[in-house]
Amino acid sequence: MSKSLPIVAIVGRANVGKSSLFNAILDRREAIVAREPGTTRDSVIAKAEYQGQNFWLVDTAGIKDPEDKFEFTIQEQITQAADSAGVIWVMVEADVPITEEDRHVAKMALKSRKPVFLVINKLDKAKGADLSGFDRLGIKPIIATSTTQGKGIEKLLDTLIDIIPKASLKDEDDRLRIAILGRPNVGKSQLFNTLAKKQQAIVADRAGTTRDINHAVVRYKGREVELLDTAGIRRSGKIQVGIERFSVIRAISAIEQADVCLVLMDVNELNVQLDQKIAGMVKEAGKGLVLVVSKWDSVEAKDAFTRDELAPQIAHNYDFVPWAPLIFTSSVSGQNVTKLFDLALDIDLQRAKRIATPELNKWLRQAIDAHPPASLKNRAPKLNYMVQENDNPIPAFKIFGSHTKFLHWSYKRYLETRLRKTYGYEGTAIQLWFIEKHATHKHGVSPTKEKETA
Repeated sequence: MSKSLPIVAIVGRANVGKSSLFNAILDRREAIVAREPGTTRDSVIAKAEYQGQNFWLVDTAGIKDPEDKFEFTIQEQITQAADSAGVIWVMVEADVPITEEDRHVAKMALKSRKPVFLVINKLDKAKGADLSGFDRLGIKPIIATSTTQGKGIEKLLDTLIDIIPKASLKDEDDRLRIAILGRPNVGKSQLFNTLAKKQQAIVADRAGTTRDINHAVVRYKGREVELLDTAGIRRSGKIQVGIERFSVIRAISAIEQADVCLVLMDVNELNVQLDQKIAGMVKEAGKGLVLVVSKWDSVEAKDAFTRDELAPQIAHNYDFVPWAPLIFTSSVSGQNVTKLFDLALDIDLQRAKRIATPELNKWLRQAIDAHPPASLKNRAPKLNYMVQENDNPIPAFKIFGSHTKFLHWSYKRYLETRLRKTYGYEGTAIQLWFIEKHATHKHGVSPTKEKETA
């Protein structure tokens, strides 16, 4: 069973304030904000939380003339937002009459048949203006905002929470879902096809799923395994060779559906920041992760020395996920391809591991005795007891105490490292929640907002 969070995409033409809204909701500067149109060149994504509801928030780039190949890919991003997002916010400017681009964005969003909001931004620049003309775009609800003054944002989020479902648990089944992620041309589709051919496919291209993710179900060691290929089905005439770009929206949709994610990196192009970003998204989502070096057949010297030389370099670049196994593969020769199934099954067992509360509290006392938490701002954090969440598909632990918000990040990392050393959890993210012992806590929400995803 896995938990799926809604995806909310902010779309609109350039310079209407999408990145400002994104930042205002997250209350931190994730996106680059500038006055020049078209500043945000790639979708930016982050997990947001409001009134106990978690969701993925996506800031897409603006639409411009599709004759420009660079802007064509941006338009494709918005098409993918319509395909993969659960809710779409169409953003326009209060002080600018409806443009042809606004109509185009609205038409694309409404065509998706997803819930669509119209966000009329820059209210501060149109004081007293009649906004009723925006009804012509045919979108409801309509929320007026000013991201610079912080107006209307709370109403926008209140309306969102009323519409989006709580993070849903998928139907109970024993199927293991594996997503294949990575930049274009790293070998995702080839690996997908090789994995599917290694075992007899019993289902292919499952109906009712997003058009941008290919699905196939195979049986391995008596277990149904569903493969998700984020290379997607290319729509003929729409995507030309050389301008396809990695879609962060498509990837997060697949991550949310998956239990274990394979992040592919080309052996000829290691240490690519986007590869690391994808791995970070998997960690943030709390899923299983395998780092896969692809195209190993293209390396002339494939001996252990070469692997031993590359592995430490890769480990250094991915030190934020030291628990993720690393494997070198070739879809051409089939080297280590079947081993990916075995790794995924092992990780699934790790994710399902449960530890009894008395045992956890004995472990916690030993960890504190070996290394007590340091005081911060004249406050001494005290950790009293811990439990594991039973209804969470991610290995998650609640640690109750006092002054928990003053725990240093390095101490949280110490606890996580020690927990893994004692109980394993290889190949999967875990979550540690630090909670004031008198505060209420419900699944998925930390009152102290001191969640650590490891």
